[in-house]
Amino acid sequence: MLHKGMWFEEMINNRNKSVVKDMKWTSNGEKICIVYEDGAVIVGSVDGNRLWGKELGMDLALVEWSPDGRLLLFATPGGECHVYDGNGNGVAKVPLYCNEGYAGASKIIGVEWYDGVEGYAEPNCPVLAICLDNGRMQLMRYESDDNAVCIDTGIKPVKVKWNMNGTILAVAGFQMSSAVADGRELWMVQFYNHNGEHLRTLRVPGGGISGISWEGNGLRLALSVDSYVYFANVRPDYKWGYFCNTLVYAFNRPDRSEHCVMFWDTKNNDKYPKYVRKLVAIQAFGDFCVLATKGENPGEHILILCNAIGSPVDSKYIEVEPKYLAITNYHVIAANDEVVYVWQFRTSFSKVLSTDINAVKRKDVREKMFSVDDSNPALSDRSPESFRNMTTQTTDPIACVTACDSVLMIGRASGVVNRYSLPHLTLDAQHVLRCRPQMLALNCNLSKMSIIDINGVLTFFDLTAKAAGGGANTMGEHLSFERKDAWDMRWADDNPELFAMMEKTRMYIFRGLDPEEPVTSSAYLCSFHDLEITAAFLDDIMQQPDQPDLEFMVMYETRSLRDTRELLKSASVDDAYAFVDSNSHPRLWRNLAEHALEQLDFTTADKAFVRCADYQGIQFVKHLGKLDDKAKQRAEVAVYFKRFDEAEQLYMRMDRPDLAIDMRMRLGDWFKVERLIRESSGDDAQLLNAHNKIGQYYSDRHKWGKAAQYYAQAKNSEMLVECFYALEDFVALGRLMDALPDGSPLLANIGEKFQSVGLCNEGVTAFLKAGDTKRAIDCCVLLNQWDQAVQLAQAHNFPQIEQLLAKYANHLLEKEKVMDAIELYRKANHSMEAARLLQDLAKKCAGQKVHPLRVKKLYVLAALEIEKFKKRTLDMSGPDKTAATLLGTGGTATMAATAAQTLAGLMTLESAVSGEAGVDSAWRGAEAYHFWLLAHRQLYAGNVDLAMRTALHLREYEDLLDPVEIYSFLALAAFYNQFFGQCSKAFIKLESMPSIPNDKRESFADLAMSIFLKHPPADPRALRETREKKAPGGMAGNSLDALLEDLGSGREQVCVASGRIVRDGNVVRCKVCKHLSITHELHGSGVCPLCHAALPVSGGGAPGRGMSAKGGAMAQMYGAY
Repeated sequence: MLHKGMWFEEMINNRNKSVVKDMKWTSNGEKICIVYEDGAVIVGSVDGNRLWGKELGMDLALVEWSPDGRLLLFATPGGECHVYDGNGNGVAKVPLYCNEGYAGASKIIGVEWYDGVEGYAEPNCPVLAICLDNGRMQLMRYESDDNAVCIDTGIKPVKVKWNMNGTILAVAGFQMSSAVADGRELWMVQFYNHNGEHLRTLRVPGGGISGISWEGNGLRLALSVDSYVYFANVRPDYKWGYFCNTLVYAFNRPDRSEHCVMFWDTKNNDKYPKYVRKLVAIQAFGDFCVLATKGENPGEHILILCNAIGSPVDSKYIEVEPKYLAITNYHVIAANDEVVYVWQFRTSFSKVLSTDINAVKRKDVREKMFSVDDSNPALSDRSPESFRNMTTQTTDPIACVTACDSVLMIGRASGVVNRYSLPHLTLDAQHVLRCRPQMLALNCNLSKMSIIDINGVLTFFDLTAKAAGGGANTMGEHLSFERKDAWDMRWADDNPELFAMMEKTRMYIFRGLDPEEPVTSSAYLCSFHDLEITAAFLDDIMQQPDQPDLEFMVMYETRSLRDTRELLKSASVDDAYAFVDSNSHPRLWRNLAEHALEQLDFTTADKAFVRCADYQGIQFVKHLGKLDDKAKQRAEVAVYFKRFDEAEQLYMRMDRPDLAIDMRMRLGDWFKVERLIRESSGDDAQLLNAHNKIGQYYSDRHKWGKAAQYYAQAKNSEMLVECFYALEDFVALGRLMDALPDGSPLLANIGEKFQSVGLCNEGVTAFLKAGDTKRAIDCCVLLNQWDQAVQLAQAHNFPQIEQLLAKYANHLLEKEKVMDAIELYRKANHSMEAARLLQDLAKKCAGQKVHPLRVKKLYVLAALEIEKFKKRTLDMSGPDKTAATLLGTGGTATMAATAAQTLAGLMTLESAVSGEAGVDSAWRGAEAYHFWLLAHRQLYAGNVDLAMRTALHLREYEDLLDPVEIYSFLALAAFYNQFFGQCSKAFIKLESMPSIPNDKRESFADLAMSIFLKHPPADPRALRETREKKAPGGMAGNSLDALLEDLGSGREQVCVASGRIVRDGNVVRCKVCKHLSITHELHGSGVCPLCHAALPVSGGGAPGRGMSAKGGAMAQMYGAY
């Protein structure tokens, strides 16, 4: 154990019987397993404690933990592999499929199980490698996988090792040299991916490899050779591409099974992550990249064409495994070992240009598949099914693919490269190489092709040379140029002689075959354009792929570009011209032209622009030549180089602020336009335009407050409306509405905005000011303000509103939305319709045995609506109908008209109240359920006398309440109050009701018999409540005749707070429902017990008798009306 820089012994195991053969830690480092040659196994913890030990009874050679630490794999010298659980119990034996058919003896030299800490290359990929000394190896997904990947390495392996993320397996071993007479051993390291595909072979000098180990980031491999340690740089084959200033790369997350594909805009530093399942490869070119993935069905693959932000543009399902992938501006090429699939994709732009008929005609030619052995794919018409069912395999498989817009190159394992034309796919030629290619690339004019073979050697092939002794279709020459340890290269886009290559950790730039001085770098080459190389440090990016840093994108310049820049600084223009002429390139001529412009050397600038074919530059030089002022020329040159502040200063020194303003207006810099106009006292039209543009700048960025300030200065009312609406400043919007003239088109827009946020009054005002009465009424209807809608309709003669109101109410009633219909009528001031619906709903609830309190509330609401209707019908108060008016000039005529109006109102009220069945019983229904609830409260409170008195009043409401419940409750209350006479009468009433079944009637009779055998049916005293009523009239009837009759007969009234009969004057009358309450029974409450309206501070008098009582009641009646 390492502690404070010193090593300490933590656990010591002395076994003289045998030696330790292997030891392994679990992936989390908490347990260690030590195996001895004689079969002894010891498992200990990280703190040095021994967990368990066991003798397995067989010789052991190797041990390996499963990723979760639950299983142990033991390899024996006899070539067997056994599985044990974490406690040392045997589980199974691992089948070695790779060794089937091998007759000789073999032993296991390596068991490596990737722990999955860094995630997996793809879901359910092989992670367990078992390698034998005979060169055979198998890759398994788990210990009992019966579909293992079997590999014959062709060497005698000694060591195997996964890299840190389980994507590359290194196998170290040797093979006997057949070219040397002594049979010398040739040591090497072979690299395989997780699917068992061979990637690269690394030859290692020395007498033998005894151990290998990966660096933590997987970029270097340490090899112990004899007494030396060799370090090999490993360049991972990342899934990545570069196009349109966007770097797209894929990486794995340990917590997700999908690949995360990052689209990184290296110019704006915007990142667009996308998650893709079963990603196979990425290729990018031009404006698009293609993602190749595995489909859900076996053998199915998907090609997804994406733009620079990762949005899919097009996709295609294919039956070809895309082991090799290429993309051009128009085609995507996917190939496996034998079959090539070519897809001529269409972008959204080309889809718009093409018609449906043309699309149908081109459908068959957009996709083509052919075998690499076909001599003329252009003439073959083979369907995808023919390739799916293919059983024969080619003897010369495909090794690599590259393409440009007009040529497709397919390299094969034998070194033959097939050249096809695009889009016709005609086999134009076959080129023969001296190596097995792994990476091909074409220069910009298709004259040369670069080749990197499987050993990392870079060579070139001249496609234009005639091959000596070749066939008619065989042409080209493999050049003798050679660079070893190459792993990447990139041709220049604009010069066929320029290319860059990566060799070990150095980058070389070649012009022709002459290299420039190398640059130390491990970056991957992205593009080579305008003598500048863009490269990405993918190794560093992959350390934190979620947050890539722009410092990992670098730009390298060629030597000619650097020398030209130095010559322009130090030498004369003629010397620079001669150098650029000898190293001609558009970028160098452009640099020379720009330098000449700075010096106002228009002759040299014109020549340089001509050499780089810059027509705009030529026209600009001609424009400068027409100017007679050097200062103006310098200002125009400053504008050309986008040094606008310098150009503005030059214009101001020339006393030409108009030119400075014009420049800023062309640039769209309206803030500086405003400043220049104010400083130079420019015209008002330009200033208003600047304010408008600045307001637009802020509104585009949703900074509505600042936008409103500038729009106000520009007097742009239309945009002010939008700003105030976005700010939700409806007060300011209302002020703007008031400031606009009548009939302005903006008023309708303002009204719509008020309507959209529910401000009905403001919206109506805007519509009326705009002269659109119909839209004002529609606004009220949409916002459910029916009272205002009715008033507007009446004022402006729109009779359709009543039909719309009735239609909408019927619609709500059909949907059984009764409460919504009631609310609709209330808002439209149709009180009688609302009252009728409320009473119907109350009766329905009563029939459904709903809680009595809810029924009472419904009756009270109905009664209040009727009161509202009566008040609106008979209300004659107003500023022009006072007593002074009646007694003034023409008083007789005025009083006659008033009397006629009053009589008409009374007749309207009488017809409305009496014409509707049951409308005048609203207060009576409220009284019935009020006393029913009051009696129950009194009984539960133990006040049985008041409960019985209240129950006696319920006899008047047999038409509203269930008589069985009334007399049952009365019998109960009278029994507890020992008024057995009233109890007897209640039982008699119950037994005489025909609606009661016989069995229940007998039950009542038996109960009455049991009571009155003990108690005689007599009351202890007489009560006024026990007197029989003449008729079930209302206690405070709402019909005029009933009220006059009750008042004239001196009818006794009941306190709604206690149920007592009112006898004295210490009472208070509710101004809403006109019911009395005994003051001391209210117990300080200030609201009416029946309707819950606020009671007057001073109570009303007793009902009294004779004319005084009638007069008081009449006065109260008229007060109510």
